[in-house]
Amino acid sequence: MTKADLVDHVTALGDLTRRDGEVIVETLFDAIIDALKANDKVEVRGFGSFRSRQRKPRTGRNPKTGESVAVPAKRVPYFKPSKELRDLVNPGEATGSPKSGGAAKKATAHVVVDPHHPPAM
Repeated sequence: MTKADLVDHVTALGDLTRRDGEVIVETLFDAIIDALKANDKVEVRGFGSFRSRQRKPRTGRNPKTGESVAVPAKRVPYFKPSKELRDLVNPGEATGSPKSGGAAKKATAHVVVDPHHPPAM
């Protein structure tokens, strides 16, 4: 989806002109960019969060000449999707994660029987 497609989608949702849709999309993007410039975090519940991360200075290589090049430290934008968004994009995957501190996974509709430990009859 391009920015123009997003403007068209926003315009189609309500009784808006194309210019109104452009203003809405531009305002949203500008607000996110301004917050990241100020090193703030933007969190949209159910969608995800935008942050900036600091990268350390490093030594890179020019691929053409092989010469070492100093790459300075910089901040880069980073998006972390929410759990709800990840679940919507991957509906069939399990929801447990190793970072959850050992929380139990939700029961699924199918039951897997371990051939070495069959259930009691």
